[in-house]
Amino acid sequence: MIIKTGCFLLIFFSLCFQLSASGRQAEAEKKTQNDEWILCITNFDVSSLPEDQKALAGIVTRRVVNKLNAIGYRTRVSPEYAYYEEHAWVRSRNAAARALSAKYDERSLQLFRGDPSWRYRQNLERIDAEIEKLKLAYEEIDSNPPLINNEPVFKLTSGNLVSNFPAAPREGNEYRFCTDQRADAFLAGSITDFHGRYYVSIKLYTVYTRSFVWEDGIVFSAGDLENAVDEMSSGLMAVLSGKKPAALVVRAQPQETLVLINQTFAGRGETQIIEQPPGMVTVTASAPDYETVTKEIELVSGMLTEVNVSLNPLQYSDIEIPGSISGGSVYHGSLYAGEAPLTLRLPVNVLEYLEMETLDGQKGSIVFQTPQPSDSSHIFSINTSMPPEKGRVDKARSLHYWAWGGTWITGIAAWIAFYTYTTSDMSLRSNYAQGSLLNENFLKDNTAMYYVSMGTVIAVSAAALTEIFLMGRYIYMSNKGSTSVVITRGNVK
Repeated sequence: MIIKTGCFLLIFFSLCFQLSASGRQAEAEKKTQNDEWILCITNFDVSSLPEDQKALAGIVTRRVVNKLNAIGYRTRVSPEYAYYEEHAWVRSRNAAARALSAKYDERSLQLFRGDPSWRYRQNLERIDAEIEKLKLAYEEIDSNPPLINNEPVFKLTSGNLVSNFPAAPREGNEYRFCTDQRADAFLAGSITDFHGRYYVSIKLYTVYTRSFVWEDGIVFSAGDLENAVDEMSSGLMAVLSGKKPAALVVRAQPQETLVLINQTFAGRGETQIIEQPPGMVTVTASAPDYETVTKEIELVSGMLTEVNVSLNPLQYSDIEIPGSISGGSVYHGSLYAGEAPLTLRLPVNVLEYLEMETLDGQKGSIVFQTPQPSDSSHIFSINTSMPPEKGRVDKARSLHYWAWGGTWITGIAAWIAFYTYTTSDMSLRSNYAQGSLLNENFLKDNTAMYYVSMGTVIAVSAAALTEIFLMGRYIYMSNKGSTSVVITRGNVK
């Protein structure tokens, strides 16, 4: 009975030990790295403000710190996770390689130390066994990337928590600054005067991108500081907390379709699942001999959006350019197309630009939308003429502006002269009606003012007519030689 009880207890404790060991092993396997994400807030630049207003920087930064303390964690997007994974992986491999190298050095020292044979064999066996273990450890690290915390705890630097805000680094020293502060990112800002109000601009630098990834700015008055900080902090908190990324997959036909997301290559045909920040993205699909399709897609945080695109084949129409008596070179956009007469095969319903240059230096151009194909070619004639002399349009515009200014100046002079004349004339008539003697000098001055008034009226009339003429000349010269727009309806011949 005692033997049975002892065996039962032995089995029980053995099972408990195994369960405890497996629990510790599972806990060790789940251990993550980079469990914290540290932000450093720098002192805002207020060098352009008067001395009595520079204290505003401290008020703004302290209130921003209070707002950001509400952030509990940050969600890492794929590029950020990959950066920290690679960084930790390299660090682990380097540590394992250094340990293995040190053990090899110890083995080499053992070979030349000259210990007794029994101790030599014993130490060599021990070192060889340790080398094998270090090799296995290195291979294990090399084949298994470390597990990075995908939702690290968000923290500010210890200095920020006690209202210590270092100066922002100079351009080019941002990464070293983050290393010195042991931070994953830093926030820089400036406060400037804006017509009696304040303009605050802030920008966020992250280590994993080695660049500024977010900027914002706001204008506020001194009495609206609290609302301004709230508005600025709300956007910043969304960026720092790291919204869960959205996912996007594009399936395009035909298979050779080139897919761009926000003007960045994403693949051909069907793309892999691509993580993107939530918000609007532009998806462009294009392929040779197919119509290009562009779509605006709104991505939702934590959701997969599937976009199906089927491109329609392009239709082509023959465009015939008859040319002129002296022939001419035809350009399709900026590309040389050939010598007229020639026939161009162009896609339907696409806005096209054609230009012709003859051998005697004449030029002409047309813009048209390629019509639908028909049984015969569409004929487009390009009227050519000598291009206007270089600088004629600028000269005509300058003369028009001078005439416009002269009209205003003579108009003001005419108004002043007429008002002066009418005032003096009313004074003379009033004196004459009262039977007072007229001053001969005053009468002569009034007569002279009459002629001055009439002269300014003539001058302003001439200036106005000149300005109208020069304006018409400027409009004519600016439109001369401009590209003709051909409206295509049905079959154009």
